[in-house]
Amino acid sequence: MNQAFAIESAGYTRFSFQRVGRVLVAVITSEHPVNGVDGIMHEELSRVFADMQRDSDSDIVVLTARGSAFCAGGDFDWFQQQIDDPASFRAIAWDAKRIVSSLLEMEKPIICRLNGAAAGLGATLALLCDVIIADENAVIGDPHVKVGLVAGDGGALIWPQLVGYAKAKELLLTGDMLTATEARELGLINHAVPADQLDIKVQEVVEKIQANPRWAVRWTKSVVNIPLRALAAQTMDAAIGWESVSNFQTDRREAVAAMREKRPPNLTGE
Repeated sequence: MNQAFAIESAGYTRFSFQRVGRVLVAVITSEHPVNGVDGIMHEELSRVFADMQRDSDSDIVVLTARGSAFCAGGDFDWFQQQIDDPASFRAIAWDAKRIVSSLLEMEKPIICRLNGAAAGLGATLALLCDVIIADENAVIGDPHVKVGLVAGDGGALIWPQLVGYAKAKELLLTGDMLTATEARELGLINHAVPADQLDIKVQEVVEKIQANPRWAVRWTKSVVNIPLRALAAQTMDAAIGWESVSNFQTDRREAVAAMREKRPPNLTGE
């Protein structure tokens, strides 16, 4: 017999959890004003989805965030630490791959309640969910290139699958952000609704899924994700590897400095 497990017992500091019946609401509660990812949050992301799957008293997960943003990607203090100590970037490679693989391996349906901006890894987290429902005022994009990094932590994997290679390459190579309405029109997300309708729409989708037999739902999701899991296995080692290499580049240091100083970067091509 499987031993009961409650995710609240796992000691998370960047997530809080609420329950509505057998729905687990996982809330990103970073101390960062726009829920930027730091070292602690990155480590927690590498195990939270496996723990959501193990959680005994839930069948559906809703992933959302506290505050006005969903997750704006990497924290710039953390970026600077990685530039100053490249070994610290190398050290997170396994966790980076596990974030993607554990999201794709989850059997339970996971709905993204996109309450605000999602960028970089934040966008990857949203797009690897099963249904994405956004506040129409939210924006989403993967601006890794703007901070001198390869979009290696899942963006290069999932964007082409959702919007096709031509549009995905345009967005990943420019780092442009999309409004939620634009994202819905492209098929990147499922729904973009007014802020006061966000919870209503999430609940509507939750109830539709809950009305179906649990195991049919879980295993249908598992089958649908087989090609994505195979693609992740084929690409993530190289993606994280190239992202690690890009962290060594001179333009990476300058791009981060320019962002922090709110000025145009002086790029040299190195």
